[in-house]
Amino acid sequence: MNGMELRHLRYFVAVAEEGNVTTAASNRLFTSQPSLSRQLKDLEMEVGAELFIRSARGIELTPAGVAFLEQARLSLSHAAAAVEAARRAARLSKETFTVGFLTGQEADWLPRVTQLLRDDLPNIEFKVVSLQSPSLADALQRGDVDMGFLRVEPRPDLRYEVIAKEPLLAIMPSDHRLADNGPVDPREFANETFIGYSDIPHVLRDVVAEYFKANGIEIEPCQYMLDDFGTGISLISSTRGVTLLPTYVEPLLPWSVVSRQLTGVQPTIDIAVGYRTDNESPILRKFLGNMSQLVVDGPAGMRRKP
Repeated sequence: MNGMELRHLRYFVAVAEEGNVTTAASNRLFTSQPSLSRQLKDLEMEVGAELFIRSARGIELTPAGVAFLEQARLSLSHAAAAVEAARRAARLSKETFTVGFLTGQEADWLPRVTQLLRDDLPNIEFKVVSLQSPSLADALQRGDVDMGFLRVEPRPDLRYEVIAKEPLLAIMPSDHRLADNGPVDPREFANETFIGYSDIPHVLRDVVAEYFKANGIEIEPCQYMLDDFGTGISLISSTRGVTLLPTYVEPLLPWSVVSRQLTGVQPTIDIAVGYRTDNESPILRKFLGNMSQLVVDGPAGMRRKP
């Protein structure tokens, strides 16, 4: 059996299961019927026994063919398991590098990350996760994520490098009275249902509170509090309220919700790269060494709507 190959076993099993050489050739093996017939003849010569009984109705297995089918299937199964074991071992031998993104920030920053890591990607297991900012900070703290793009969330052993400042925008229903007047004066919010923030987006909550305080504006948030931009958009649509959100949400807004700039000095919120100071990953160190290429000039998140 020195000349037998796995493809011969695959051909044999396909024909045995289909009961017809032509059907097996066209539907499963994507080869010609004459070529497949020659391969089967070669296999029978290698085995030294007839494996098929050929008739006008198709083929049937001989007793030798029935015995051979069981072992052929077993050999193919073992071969597939061997291939998977080899691939699994190859994956395990690669370094895993996991990057996390504040949900919604992937479109802005993932292409920049892969560009900086382009020489290393073929040799590593590259994973991407999306989480809310506090959860992403927790994942960094646990070591589940090597590097994150998020807000500056204080945690022991985490370091942050601010790479951009995102302007905050007024978000409102598309038919809201303030939607037709260009940039919005933040003092107008005092007369509107203002959707505030829960403890989850606490960095955004604190930035907005400081912005209102600096402008001498007193805003009493309504009873509805948003956890993330998804719930914020839903609350705006359902309550006809207004709120402030970072620029990166603009491409994600449905037709029923619009964004408007604010008059005066624009409030901004930091986006930073976070990582554990004791993470010795060479991929992380290389990335941090080239991070100056990542820092953008001017505000981030200024993508155009499609």
